[in-house]
Amino acid sequence: MSEPSFLPAARSSAETGAGEGPALTRAQQSAVAHLLRVSPVADELGHRFNAAGHEIHLVGGSVRDALLGRLGNDLDFTTSARPEQTLEIVTGWADAIWTTGADFGTIGAARAGLRLEITTFRAEVYDHVSRHPIVEYGSNLDDDLRRRDFTVNAMAVSVPGHVFADPYGGLSDLASRVLRTPSAPEESFADDPLRMLRAARFAAQLRFTVAPPVVAAMGAMAGDLRRIAAERIRDEFTKLLSGADPLSGLRLLVDAGLAGIFLPELANLRLEVDEHAQHKDVYEHTLTVVRNAISLESGEPDFVLRLAALMHDIGKPATKAVGPDGRVSFHHHEIVGARLTRQRMRALKYPKDVIADVVGLVGLHLRFYGYGRGEWTDAAVRRYVADAGPLLSRLHKLTRSDVTTRNRRKAARLAVDYDALEERIARLAAEEDLAKVRPDLDGNEIMKLLGIPPGPVVGRAWRHLKDVRLERGQLSPEEARAELLQWACAEGLR
Repeated sequence: MSEPSFLPAARSSAETGAGEGPALTRAQQSAVAHLLRVSPVADELGHRFNAAGHEIHLVGGSVRDALLGRLGNDLDFTTSARPEQTLEIVTGWADAIWTTGADFGTIGAARAGLRLEITTFRAEVYDHVSRHPIVEYGSNLDDDLRRRDFTVNAMAVSVPGHVFADPYGGLSDLASRVLRTPSAPEESFADDPLRMLRAARFAAQLRFTVAPPVVAAMGAMAGDLRRIAAERIRDEFTKLLSGADPLSGLRLLVDAGLAGIFLPELANLRLEVDEHAQHKDVYEHTLTVVRNAISLESGEPDFVLRLAALMHDIGKPATKAVGPDGRVSFHHHEIVGARLTRQRMRALKYPKDVIADVVGLVGLHLRFYGYGRGEWTDAAVRRYVADAGPLLSRLHKLTRSDVTTRNRRKAARLAVDYDALEERIARLAAEEDLAKVRPDLDGNEIMKLLGIPPGPVVGRAWRHLKDVRLERGQLSPEEARAELLQWACAEGLR
């Protein structure tokens, strides 16, 4: 297949007076048009709209991702047609249609395995007080592109004509891997403060640099993020932390003051010195732990592991103490950190199961220390595995990631110690499934033996027998019954 005639029809940044930058390769420049030519869906859609007297363009992130060679199955379009007209045009052609975004000008459709979102040209404005835009339909493509968040998302390709529109220099910025706003950043962020967080997210996901004027506006307007619903902030932050380079995005959040608005625990870490007071503060240590955790992932980004790494030391500011010798300590910071993590994740509306997993890892991340002194019995190892449960694999990674000392001898010793612990876990696991350790008597047997009805006493007895099981290993039925009766006597139940 020969490349389509694409660039000659493009309105380039040079023609529109936008800033100049390194040119993308011809192959990259033709990626969008080539995609549309080999995939008939977009052109079919374009013909239907044109026949009805409307223009339609592939737009925004779809164009950006196509130029980056990473376009998926979700395509975004903008059109001169109103939502009710779009609905009429796609009815009978689309495999499925949804209208949940109709009030905001968007009609969704599915066709040949692709998800299409078709939005009427917009020139929406915000009242700078509420969290939602006041939707106003626009009359032309350039105005629609101007209201988008960044220039790299303000490019369009018409269908079926494949004319490339770039009135704000997005192609140049994409080549330079820089984020700028089509309008003044202060104007853009006043319209939608979430765009400030999105800038940090793109820095993390796409490894882009944020232009200095944009960073300055973020710092000046960070407080406006309070206008944004917690769920929207959560979703952007999740994407940021799951990005290819979350550290750059996290640093931008802290430096611009955005973290202080929705994640103050991270920003507060810059105030603390680690207990060794030698080579890094707690903030830098935390970022190093996140980077280490990422290096231990296999496959897709592990958001739970990454967030646990980010939050594992947030209890330190509240537990800081200076001893008579001048050494700094943070006793029980894992307990305080787990509590603070739960509070913050609840405020950001994370699901309960995600909260439980992250909080569990934060609370357990120090449990390993002391193992190398030879103090751990088999019972302690069983308890470690039982308390971690399904989080054990992540706990291994978090604990190893937490070793950031420059003292090579100490780092090597801790690595050897943890290797030994994992080998010991494997040996004990070969004897029994440590992750599923249960008492040797179940609730029914406890009630029958003690002659008691269901209630809290049964739970207390069950937990006691589980502790005995972890401490001594598996008991015979006779030993378990004797242990239960002995406990009941000590509790005054017999």
